Amino acid sequence: MVVGLLTLVSGQLSLAYAQNSQQTPAKAQKNKKSAEKSVGPRKAQPSQIASAKKTSSAKSSGHKRQTSKATLNAKNVKASQNARPIRASFGQIAGLHATSDALGLHSSVALVVDQETQEVLYSKNDHVVLPIASLTKLMTGLVIAEANLPMDERIRITQADVDTEKGSSSRLAVGTVLSRGDLMHLSLMSSENRAAHALGRTFPGGMDLFISRMNQRARSLGMTDTRYVEPTGLSSQNQSSANDLAVLAAKAYNEPMLRELSTSQGREVAVGSRTLQYNNTNGLIKNPQWDIGLQKTGYISEAGRCLVMQAQVAGRKLIMVFLDSTGKFSRMGDAERVRKWLEQKSSMDQRSLASAVRTPG
Repeated sequence: MVVGLLTLVSGQLSLAYAQNSQQTPAKAQKNKKSAEKSVGPRKAQPSQIASAKKTSSAKSSGHKRQTSKATLNAKNVKASQNARPIRASFGQIAGLHATSDALGLHSSVALVVDQETQEVLYSKNDHVVLPIASLTKLMTGLVIAEANLPMDERIRITQADVDTEKGSSSRLAVGTVLSRGDLMHLSLMSSENRAAHALGRTFPGGMDLFISRMNQRARSLGMTDTRYVEPTGLSSQNQSSANDLAVLAAKAYNEPMLRELSTSQGREVAVGSRTLQYNNTNGLIKNPQWDIGLQKTGYISEAGRCLVMQAQVAGRKLIMVFLDSTGKFSRMGDAERVRKWLEQKSSMDQRSLASAVRTPG
């Protein structure tokens, strides 16, 4: 069966023939060429051109979206592959965060002690021994301060001071020369690891003797839960308990240099042709609601977020220790919870006392 097709091209009628389903591909191609030869090249209509452009544009846009999505997915996969796995702290592994407490602290270990009476006002897992991260630097500073070394002596940062434990960065490049006093300042205020390591490395007798002196000092203070293997806190083998750290904080508070440097808000340090601005790692230092006499923060993944402070709250001099806190600002939040709780408790005690005085006997 043959079917005739009428086609309007350039204003003329042309009759083309196409065989039904029995038409072979070869014949169809031959007929197509014949039809094109008889009618000449087809001229597309404006509406057809517009439609074709619109279709082409849509396809191109869709292709771009698919390409962009594929690129984004590839980047996400690469980032996921390169991301470091989140490591649980020793406290999390031990299940310490399951311990509940009245204030709902985020720290798995906490201790608040009256500095003058030694009364324990608040405690949570205070005997547990955990990594203490950069709280180590309090003992580093104490040993240096008690050695009466010249603070103006110039010390050069060397390759030996570069962190090979965690691979942490530092703005103190190898070759930087600073005074021992500046290194103490940056170590206690900004937790500068190369500064702390250089302090131990240049101690008379060398690093081994310095570490030995740190451990001897801990034993002399009765810190039986404490052990140091290096002066920065980058090693998870530097460990202690909240009880021992409260003893260390109280002793360090007796050193005016440690009080001044650890609570400094910031310092500019000239390094070659540059001037570097260093700030305190403890945001509570700038908070007018706090009266802090000594402080040190710390963090490595094995230790969680740590904080030790001497502060005056509700008219009492206190030592506060928070270990293994979860979340970047949670240790500061825990300190705030304790402060508000103590202030409310003090206010209630004063009202109760005033009421008792007014009540006739």
